[in-house]
Amino acid sequence: MVESNKIESYFYLPIQKKMATLYQACSSSSSTPLLLAKRVFSLASSPHSFTSGYKIPRHCSSFRAFSSASTSICIDLKELRSNELVDLEYAELNIMHKISEEVGHVRIRQHVNPLSSSFSKPAPVPVWDEVYKDPSLPLMVDIGSGSGRFLLWLANKNAGSTNYLGLEIRQKLVKRANFWVDELGLSNVHFIFANAMVSFEQLITSYPGPLEIVSILCPDPHFKKRHQKRRVVQKPLVNSILQNLKPGGKIFVQSDVLDVAQDMRDQLDEESNVLQHMDDTVETEEDGWLMGNPMGIRTEREIHAEFEGARIYRRLYQKRQLT
Repeated sequence: MVESNKIESYFYLPIQKKMATLYQACSSSSSTPLLLAKRVFSLASSPHSFTSGYKIPRHCSSFRAFSSASTSICIDLKELRSNELVDLEYAELNIMHKISEEVGHVRIRQHVNPLSSSFSKPAPVPVWDEVYKDPSLPLMVDIGSGSGRFLLWLANKNAGSTNYLGLEIRQKLVKRANFWVDELGLSNVHFIFANAMVSFEQLITSYPGPLEIVSILCPDPHFKKRHQKRRVVQKPLVNSILQNLKPGGKIFVQSDVLDVAQDMRDQLDEESNVLQHMDDTVETEEDGWLMGNPMGIRTEREIHAEFEGARIYRRLYQKRQLT
């Protein structure tokens, strides 16, 4: 625990010890277990200074501080790397050191070609009542779920009310994510090694419950014009999402690459007879992009991009109710 009267010495801890001390402090907070780490991350990502109960020393003007009844913490933004901010954001999952011997340390290619023949076979449909405790619950699908921590956090928060399904084209990430599911003892989240462009329809039409939310968050950009056909948001996938999404269901898309975000926006805006942008219920910039992430937690890519000073372009749509 980092006491406020020891804050000066905490400034000079090596970053590894500082992270461990911070994590221990967050774990020991009985009133807000591990929420402290998330709040510290929010402060660290914010352009605004924050203090509580004391002033940040003059020689530490780049620090952010947080204080609760039991804990006071100060973070040096110049020392923290973006991957450490990710660990802070997801600290309450406590999976930083949960790595199976079978999976080991995961190194993956950042981008793959979904049009490759190796990804052309549809993923097998799981036995849903073996995957989820209650397969009749509303389903959220995250297309391109990456490491899976985004869905794990949501599943942990909403156990018993929503099921979560991650579709990811990089098999090692799926393997590790499902290992984490078992380690956390969650029965409302599952990850499938799948190319959403060929597997989404078959998987979702077989699910017993309603499709409530689909998210596509920072998908592979495939910058070259001749490679843009590899982008996941294509007309067939959009049609499949709209056909299976329940009335009132939502589609959330975002990217730190404006061209990719605009491409997704244009395709979904074209479906205005079926979809409406929810700019009347969430804060929106003048140019139509959402001001913040409405899901309650940011994705890892989102954290890395904002750490580097990039803007995140977000849109949230809702399927119109039947009349």
